[in-house]
Amino acid sequence: MRKEIDTRHNAPWKQRFRAKSLRWAHIAHQRPERGVVCSNQGGVFQLYAWDIPSGELVQVTDVPTGLISGMISADGEHIYYHQDEGGNEIGHYVRVPFAGGTPEDVTPNLPPYASHQLTQSRSGNLKGVTIADKDGFGVFVFLDGQELRRLYRSERMAGGPSLSFGGETAVIASTERSRSLDYEALAYDVQTGECIAHLWDGEGASITPGAFSPIPGDSRLYVAASKSGYNRPLIWNPRTGERRDLILDGIEGEVNARDWSPDGRRVLLSQFHQAKTQLYIYDLDTDHVARLDHPEGAIGGWSGPFFAANGEIFTILEDAASPPRLIALDPNTGVTRRTVFEATDVPDGQPFRSISYSSENGATIQGWLGVPDGKGPFPTVLHTHGGPTTVMTQTYFPAAQAWLDHGFAVLTINYHGSTTFGKEFEKSIWGNLGDLEVADMAAAYQWLVDEGIATPDAVFLTGGSYGGYLTLQAIGRRPDIWAGGMAVVAIADWKLMYEDQAETLRGYQRALFGGTPDETPEATAASSPITYAQDISAPILVIQGRNDTRCPARQMEAYEEKLKRLGKAIQVHWFEAGHGSRKQEQQIEHQELMMRFAFQLSR
Repeated sequence: MRKEIDTRHNAPWKQRFRAKSLRWAHIAHQRPERGVVCSNQGGVFQLYAWDIPSGELVQVTDVPTGLISGMISADGEHIYYHQDEGGNEIGHYVRVPFAGGTPEDVTPNLPPYASHQLTQSRSGNLKGVTIADKDGFGVFVFLDGQELRRLYRSERMAGGPSLSFGGETAVIASTERSRSLDYEALAYDVQTGECIAHLWDGEGASITPGAFSPIPGDSRLYVAASKSGYNRPLIWNPRTGERRDLILDGIEGEVNARDWSPDGRRVLLSQFHQAKTQLYIYDLDTDHVARLDHPEGAIGGWSGPFFAANGEIFTILEDAASPPRLIALDPNTGVTRRTVFEATDVPDGQPFRSISYSSENGATIQGWLGVPDGKGPFPTVLHTHGGPTTVMTQTYFPAAQAWLDHGFAVLTINYHGSTTFGKEFEKSIWGNLGDLEVADMAAAYQWLVDEGIATPDAVFLTGGSYGGYLTLQAIGRRPDIWAGGMAVVAIADWKLMYEDQAETLRGYQRALFGGTPDETPEATAASSPITYAQDISAPILVIQGRNDTRCPARQMEAYEEKLKRLGKAIQVHWFEAGHGSRKQEQQIEHQELMMRFAFQLSR
């Protein structure tokens, strides 16, 4: 039975949003007693210098809108991050001393830029960065305090570079050949700037470079190759041309390499199959692969599992009801040795279970279902993740628990386009966004009703970023089955969005559609929620960041104006930040806005 909204300050659902947790952790390669973590322990995600022996954390950033990415230098002396304006993701990389201090610009001679990737060699002698601007993507290397030196430039998406231990070799991910989201690996001699090797498995396959060996002078790096239909790991030496595909007979689905053991003789592997994670250790001397007996849940967090200096495996662990914490695993068995950083104890929540159903085209769609106490059917929230090239796993989900606390069922689905279900499934939406995904959502509605879980006239849509886009697209494409939609930092018009968004995202959009909006006008229009404004019948709530450069403001203003002109019910709540909120209290405010919206419509 649906309950009234619990507005108390210490309501259990609010306590879950306020949980102290980690998003990721890194250790300095050459100074393993120092690290950096991203934590929300002060109420907003910031970067903290981590003294590993004592466990002490010292906050070194104070970004009003929050900060969720960064890096510690190999020598442990500095912490790096991208400093922007109000969360707009346009700015410069800066560094602060490990002990804290004033940020120092490490690329002072450049105009503000968009970048999602800063790398370094394990020795710390060289940094690498990918910068997107009006001319496309540039990959550079540099020494702190010196000018950037460009290795590569393309109008198409590029990433990296991965740098060898001493910075002698750089490997870049390029989409110049595929003109899609399939990558080719290009290796460069850093000293001469010459391209010395490339790795390419043919049309329709992707090669994604990983990390180089931790051994000085060793030019091997692990790579993900998708020619089998799933990402599978191999070891490549661009200096010798040697390629070694790892033998993983009997291990299904997608498998990615995550880290090298300190001696370079073993590789930590992560299997993703049916949205679940399993870790393995691969012995390169014997080709033996060992399954680790780690706890069940979402493993890795944003940084992925990695080897600590003492050989332990550090990883983030979480599940739908338990916040992320950092644990240490035995490197031979995977059994938990200790908890490195605890998360806040939170009120008990409902577990989620994996379900599957058939979509309208017959494909099997996997999802995670949470059901409140009591007897159904229930008002229900159908959630779609962002991306689209991501996957929903057993991650901590305080918003879902808030709905469950108040008598709503929750289903979050891994629609067509999601990763880890095979490349054919992932690529099925390319060039035709918002079609198969909406069919998956409509089939989820029918499954929920047929199973007696959902009240037929009280199924609500929600999601953020690409999930917010799908909320608006489904509201317009299948208007008769939804009670309402709640879209967060959403896409409403792909053409207007392309005109205003950061260059990094323009490259991504071109890869998804196969060209610019002017080059793909029909697909761009068919994939835009604003095209279906006339057909909308259910009310809509949008929560949008004013400084967002991924899903910029103007395209949402145009959507709102058109719906209001047509007499449609739409509310837009603007907040002063970028692509989503990193503040606990603001997240609570947004959740309460959505619950009040849904409660009003499901009385």
